[in-house]
Amino acid sequence: MDTRRGPGSPYLLLTVTMLLWGSAFSSSKAVVEHVPHAVAALLRFGGGALALLIALSLFGGRATSGVPGSGWRAAGAGVLGVFAYNGFFFWGLSLAPSLDAGVLIPVMSPVLTSGYLLVTGRERASAGRLAGLGLGLVGAGVFFLGAGGSSGGGSTRLAGDALFLLSAVCWAAFTLAGPRVLAGIEPLRATTYATCAGAVLLGVLAAPDLGRVDWGALPAGVWWNTAYLAVGAAAVANLLYYRGVGAVGPAKASLMMFTVPVVNTLCATLFMGESFGALQGAGALVLLAGAVLAVTRGRLPGRAAR
Repeated sequence: MDTRRGPGSPYLLLTVTMLLWGSAFSSSKAVVEHVPHAVAALLRFGGGALALLIALSLFGGRATSGVPGSGWRAAGAGVLGVFAYNGFFFWGLSLAPSLDAGVLIPVMSPVLTSGYLLVTGRERASAGRLAGLGLGLVGAGVFFLGAGGSSGGGSTRLAGDALFLLSAVCWAAFTLAGPRVLAGIEPLRATTYATCAGAVLLGVLAAPDLGRVDWGALPAGVWWNTAYLAVGAAAVANLLYYRGVGAVGPAKASLMMFTVPVVNTLCATLFMGESFGALQGAGALVLLAGAVLAVTRGRLPGRAAR
C-alpha cells in the first residue's frame, strides 16, 4: 500500500507547508516594516505558541513517558529551528527584500542537508550529486555578488542575504534533527514544545524593543499578517512539516523546499513590489538548478529512492 497517497499523504502535508511558508516571507516583511525585527519574530512565534497550546489542550493525546528525554529534545530543537532560525531571518528581513530570503533559505537548506549527508557517509557521493553541489555553490556566489552590487540595497542587502544564509544553516540542522526529535513523542506535542521554547527566547531577545512600538498606531494589515503568520505559517505549517519529515525523512522533505521560491516570488513581486537584478536572477537560477541536481542526483525522486 502506498502511504504517500490520500488525504493523509506526507507529500500533501509538505506541499501545504511549502505554500504557507512561501507566502510567509512577504507577509513577514510587511510586519517588519512597522515593528523592530525581534518584535516581529516574537509576534509570529509567540502567537504560534499560543495557538499550539490551545490545539494541544483540545486535540493532543495524553502525555506518555515515551522515549526518555523526548520532550527536552523537542524543546532543544525549538532553540535551533525557531529561535536561531527566526532571529537571523527577521534580522535579515530588516536589511534585504523578502524575495532574497525566499530563494536563499529554501534552496540552500536542501543543499546544506545533502552536503551534510554526504560528508557523514549517510548517503553516497554520486557524480550527479557532487556536480549539483558545485553548481549550487557557484550559483550562491553569483547571487551574493549580484546582491552586493545591487542598486536596491548594496552592502545592506548583502548583509541581509548573509543572515538568510545563516537561517538556512539553522533550518538544515533542524530538518536533520527531525526524525530523532519525533522519536517517542507525537508530532503535535513535539511542535508545541519546540515552538514554545523558541518563543520564550525570542521574547527575551525582543524585550528591549517592546517599549519602542506604538501599538495603537499599527495599521490593521500588520495584525492580519501577524495572525496569518502565527496560526498558518508557524503553528499549522510547523506541525505539518514535523509530520512530513517523520514520514519521509529529512532528505525527501527538503526536496519539497523547491516549491517555496516559486510561491514567494509571486507574492513578493505582486504584493511587495520587489525585484531581482539581472545578476541575482541568473545566480538564483543556477543555484536552484544545482540544488535540484544535488538532492535528486539527476533522477526523479521515485527512482532515486529505489
